Amino acid sequence: MVILNKQRFEYQAAYLLHARPYRETSLLLELFIAEQGRLGVIAKGVRRPKSRSRGLLQLFVPLRVSCVGRGELLTLTDVDSAGVAPILTGRRLVSAFYVNELLMRLLHRGDPNPVLFSHYQDTLTELANMDREQVALRLFEKALLKNLGYEVQLLKDVETGLAVQAEGFYTFDPALGPVLVDSIRPNHALARSSYLFKGKSLLGLAEGQLQEPSVLSDAKRLMRMALAPHLGPKPLESRKLL
Repeated sequence: MVILNKQRFEYQAAYLLHARPYRETSLLLELFIAEQGRLGVIAKGVRRPKSRSRGLLQLFVPLRVSCVGRGELLTLTDVDSAGVAPILTGRRLVSAFYVNELLMRLLHRGDPNPVLFSHYQDTLTELANMDREQVALRLFEKALLKNLGYEVQLLKDVETGLAVQAEGFYTFDPALGPVLVDSIRPNHALARSSYLFKGKSLLGLAEGQLQEPSVLSDAKRLMRMALAPHLGPKPLESRKLL
C-alpha cells in the first residue's frame, strides 16, 4: 500500500487556467502556481451565492492560494486577489484563452516552473497592448517550448553548424532546426513555400525582434510547426475562435 505525503502550502502566487462545476456547490479547478506548477484543485462550496471566493476565481486574475491534500487533486483552503486582471477584449481575450489552452495541453501536473509562470504573467500584460499581441504570443510559445525542454534551434544550420545568415532561405525541422537551401533567390517561387523561412526571420525570432511584418508572419508559421508534434492531432478550441 502506497501512502502519499500530505501537501500543504499557503498564499502562493497562482492563476486559474480552467474551471468546471463539481458536484452541487463546488468547482474543479486547474491552477498554475508559481512554486507548484499546474495542479488540480477542488474548491468546495464556492458556487454558493454567499461564497467569498466565488468572485475571486476568475481567469487572468492574479491570485494567492492556499491548498492542502494528497495526490494529484488538492483542496483549496483559501484564496485572495493579488492584483487586477489586464483589460482583455475581443481578439486579445481569445489570445489569452489560447495561452491558457497551451498550458492545459502541454504542462504536466505537479511540475514546478517559476520561470514559465513569470513569462505567463508578462504575456497577459503584453496582450493588453494591441500593438504587441502577436509578438507576445510568439515569444510565449518560444518560452513555453524552451521551459518544457523542447527549445527551438534557430541560430545554426543543423547540417553544417554554420551560423544562420539573414539573406539565406532555410527549411525547418521542429525536432532539429534550420537547414540552408542552396540556390534559392528571393524572387524564386520556392521562396514562398510554406516549408521555407528567411534567415532574417529565424534570427528575429531568436532575438525577440519581431516588429517587421514579414518576420512576425514567418515566426507565427514556424512556431505552429514547432508546437504541432507536442499538441497532437486534436485541434485547439481557441484557434477555431481566432
